[in-house]
Amino acid sequence: MAFRPQYGKNLKNMENLTKDKSAAQFDIVSLGEVMLRLDPGNDRIRTARSFRAWEGGGEYNVARGLRKCFGLRAALASSLAKNEVGYLIENFIMQGGVNTDFVKWVKADGAGRKVRNGLNFTERGFGLRGALGCSDRGHSAASQLKPGDIDWEELFGKRGARWFHTGGIFAALSETTGEVVLEAAKTAKKYGTVVSYDLNYRPSLWADIGGRARAVEINSEIAKYVDVMIGNEEDFTACLGLEVEGLDENISNIDVGAFEKMIENAVKKFPNFKATATTLRKVKSASINDWSAICWCGGKFYESKKRENLEIFDRVGGGDSFASGFIYGMMELQDPQLAVEYGAAHGALAMTTPGDTSTARLEEVKRLAETSAGARVIR
Repeated sequence: MAFRPQYGKNLKNMENLTKDKSAAQFDIVSLGEVMLRLDPGNDRIRTARSFRAWEGGGEYNVARGLRKCFGLRAALASSLAKNEVGYLIENFIMQGGVNTDFVKWVKADGAGRKVRNGLNFTERGFGLRGALGCSDRGHSAASQLKPGDIDWEELFGKRGARWFHTGGIFAALSETTGEVVLEAAKTAKKYGTVVSYDLNYRPSLWADIGGRARAVEINSEIAKYVDVMIGNEEDFTACLGLEVEGLDENISNIDVGAFEKMIENAVKKFPNFKATATTLRKVKSASINDWSAICWCGGKFYESKKRENLEIFDRVGGGDSFASGFIYGMMELQDPQLAVEYGAAHGALAMTTPGDTSTARLEEVKRLAETSAGARVIR
């Protein structure tokens, strides 16, 4: 029997969420660092003798997914060091169809003492061995962005964007990047651009700039300008100081009812939230996860189909692909149930292929989101 979710129950809450396409040059703009991902394939980082290169970055991955899978007009705001590695990253970005007009290029010093481009070594997990990442991003050009470096008035005021996305990874890169997020979000709101933010808490990034207390301080300030907040239960507790009952130490399982209660408290604290969303992942092994998603919009909760025992090839970027599918559903379909289904389906598909970014097509996402179709051969 075909899966038949209940669509169109809350359209009135989604009307006029974004400005008309004709009023903006871009559908989506993301602010964040793009690193060169070096993938050892089936090997370990410590034993590999060759690596496959990709580009990746939490905020950027969302814009790229919206461009390549969903066909929207995307742009990136970031910074790169002007050297061969920077040009390689730019080449990857351009292959993804993402506009680079608002990427600030910084003169490289030849040794990386003052500025460089970030590297991210990431190995896939398998079975009992979890995925492992080793980032090398100190002194990166993106981490040195400061208020005034990017012309937000030109971007949001003159060219126009329907949606602006950024997140907690970029905000945690340095003492100044959180201020850049605030500057961008305030300008985006000034011109009627929807702002989404993925909390994406990384303790290691916050450790040297004030730790969890600083994470709560800066993210709580940013949250005042956010329309659509994305994050899991750990993100909401660590970044916004909220609590969720039933959360275990390893964030491996959560009671949905307790999570819903936490979201209700979040919306009371931040009444500007129009929607919130998160993936629900239970890790059984690196290769097998239970996977679903939930969102709140207009006072109601919407859950996606539950995919038990989902087989994982490369989990990195699954959450970012959820975000891009969810944003597509909110922006273009204007239906929170469809949004959470498209997000969960896109995230699931992204984890079947290597690399941070999705290789899925809209037709594949639609088929998986709106039916009970499996992995039959398509002819």
